[in-house]
This record gives sequence, structure tokens and C-alpha cells, in this order.
Amino acid sequence: MKLVTLRLEEPPTVVDAGVGVHGVSTAHDVFRLPDLWQLHLYNYAGELSLGQSVHAIRPGHVSLVPPNTEVHFHYRGRSEHFYVHLRLHDGGTARVVPVMQDAAAKSTRLADLLRHAVTAMPASPSRASAEVWAALWRIAELSRSDGAGRHHPFVAAAQGYIEEHLAGPLSVPDVARAVGISHTHLTRVFRAETGLTVVSYVRRRRLQRARHLLLSSTLSITAIAGAVGITDLHAFNKACRRELGASPRHIRAAGHERAGDEVLATSGEVIS
Repeated sequence: MKLVTLRLEEPPTVVDAGVGVHGVSTAHDVFRLPDLWQLHLYNYAGELSLGQSVHAIRPGHVSLVPPNTEVHFHYRGRSEHFYVHLRLHDGGTARVVPVMQDAAAKSTRLADLLRHAVTAMPASPSRASAEVWAALWRIAELSRSDGAGRHHPFVAAAQGYIEEHLAGPLSVPDVARAVGISHTHLTRVFRAETGLTVVSYVRRRRLQRARHLLLSSTLSITAIAGAVGITDLHAFNKACRRELGASPRHIRAAGHERAGDEVLATSGEVIS
């Protein structure tokens, strides 16, 4: 077994979480959890075997083992790892991930999340489940930069930078510099991955956020324009018409009309 399928649309149920200490009295453990997933974040070198599949354990590696799977751990002396025993719920999008992955620089953040889960578990299992859920999402995304159909790591980094800086000035050289690649390289991989130029993507995200604020908040149109990095109100109106098909005022008014219609429809259902 080299791959497992996760469904993460609902938070997991954490049954136990802690720091496991092994390799003291024996160099080899064999066991299985009939009904629970196993999540481990390692701080040692060793080996994990599942049937004919053998995985090297190294510091910063993370593994996910599905229920009712016999595991063999081989240690090289005293070995510590974070462990979580959990249930995952059915439903939602299936995400196929490797059993064992190198979390690399992200292992520090994973360790923080699992440490919080371990300390929260006795008093608040729900809080522990929330921490583990966040960790699982990060683990599911570790492999997105590898292989066909995966997100390019520079594109993901660029999108993250754009989301954090939508309210300010954004240029392609700025984004490329933040990601650590050339303007030309970013332009090429971004277009190949998303089908959009960086500029078009930024414009789309700004207008998507503007639409949300127009429909869901009472912020003034001027404030919304500034919040999405388009400080010129004329330019904001023009961008809304081009990207969203109507002026900001019409978008907001249409949203209020729909909300009113929904309230009336609901009221009618209650009366009848």
C-alpha cells in the first residue's frame, strides 16, 4: 500500500492523541487498529511496513494508515512521534495521498497543530478534532506539487501571496519576487496551470471579493473598492461592469431584492 484515500469535507473524530515513545524495550512493533485511522508525525529514523509496501521513516515525515491495516514499525533505538487515532467520515471529494510523505519545512507547522491537539484532547476533544482537521488538510496538500495534474508549487505560492495582498498594489514582478522566481517563469507556469495571466487572475479575485462584500456587507462602495485594491471609484465601477456585468449599486440592489424574495417565500411557507 502506497496511497490512501481521504475525505475531509467533515471534521474527523479524534479518539486519542499523544506522543508515542517506542524502541526502548523492543525494536519491532506489530499491530493494527480495526476501526481507526493512524496519523503519525515522526522525529526519528526507522521503517514502516504495510504488507509488501516498505516506507522509510525520517524526521519530519508524516504517515496516514487506514483502518484495519497491519503495520510493522522498525526502530533504531528510542523513537518519539506524535500520533493521532481518528475516524474519518464518508462523503465529499476523495483525495488520494501517499501513505508516507516528507513534510519538509511544513513539518514545524504540523507539529504545532498536533501538539495543540494533544494538549486539548483531555478537556476538549472537539478542539483536538479541529486541530487535527487542519493538519489533515495540510497533509493532503503536501503532494500537490508533484506529478501530473498537481498544482505547481510556485503557482500555489503566488496565489497565496495574491490573496494576502489583494487590498494593496500588486504587480507581476512583485508576485514573482515574493515567490522567488523570475517574472518570465511565473508568467509561463501560471498560465499553464490556471489558463489565466497573473494580471487576469488578480482582477478576477478582486472582483469576486468585491461581489461578496457588495452582497454580504454594509460597507460603502468606496470602502469596498479600497478593500479590493481598486482605489479609483471610476475604475472600480468600470471593472464591475466588465467582470460582473453590472455596476456596484445594481449588484447590491439585486442582492437585496433576491433576499427579500426569499424572505417572502419562506414566510409564505410558514403561513401555509
